[in-house]
Amino acid sequence: MNIVLYQPEIPYNTGNIGRSCVLTNTHLHLIKPLGFSLDEKQIKRSGLDYWHSVQLTVWESFEEFLASDPNMRLFYATTKTKQRYSDVSYKANDYIMFGPESRGIPEEILKKNPERCITIPMIPMGRSLNLSNSAAIILYEALRQVDFDFGE
Repeated sequence: MNIVLYQPEIPYNTGNIGRSCVLTNTHLHLIKPLGFSLDEKQIKRSGLDYWHSVQLTVWESFEEFLASDPNMRLFYATTKTKQRYSDVSYKANDYIMFGPESRGIPEEILKKNPERCITIPMIPMGRSLNLSNSAAIILYEALRQVDFDFGE
């Protein structure tokens, strides 16, 4: 599996997601600009002693990321769709992208890919769940569907 963070802003979330990625043998992709430095204490503190083991690729742009694998199956986590994350069929090498904490994935990206937009159901009083929680929820559903094949 692959988790993609598009322009992440909060180092603690990225560190937590990195830790989940290490423990599930999931590749973490970060698309610049980042709202923090990868050398910051916060990212290492939240990733604990796992951060050095993260399979990490940092991309200069969304376009560079897309060009890296023209055959990728990329899902977009958003609150702007009705398709539940649990209603799609994941494959072992899929990519699941999350947007920046303050604004989510840009509308122009979502509008080009409506069939690949997924959401986590919740009551309407809140804007969204925490990014690291959302990544864990969807990642574990995708892994469940591939029988927790961690590709070790």
